[in-house]
Amino acid sequence: MQIDASQFPLIWMRFNAPGLDPEVSPFAEFEALLARQEVFVLLNDEGLDKGDHEHSSEEMKQTSRWMKRHKSELKSFVKAAIYIEPNTAKRLATKAFSLVYEKFWGYPMLMVATKDEALALAQQLLSDEQ
Repeated sequence: MQIDASQFPLIWMRFNAPGLDPEVSPFAEFEALLARQEVFVLLNDEGLDKGDHEHSSEEMKQTSRWMKRHKSELKSFVKAAIYIEPNTAKRLATKAFSLVYEKFWGYPMLMVATKDEALALAQQLLSDEQ
């Protein structure tokens, strides 16, 4: 997974791309973002087809443990995860899952059709904080 924080507070996450430094865990990169103690928005432009990688039960347990340790920071600093999905049917099909996602991660999962919509929504969420 690649986490690009070069446009902070807009954080681009790409699940199908390797990390910029293979020696650094995505968890460590995410912790560094949380340590800034500033609000930010996660963005993803890969659509909802995340590739063929199935997470092992150990990976899922590790993610769950990490999330539980950082739930408070996640709720405080991550305004939302915005996914860009041009396919209307896929966006609509994700509505029910987005409730489960928010309950697990502590921040909303929002769906938009275009990058322009994602950036506008991200700016709106961030300006609501000021």
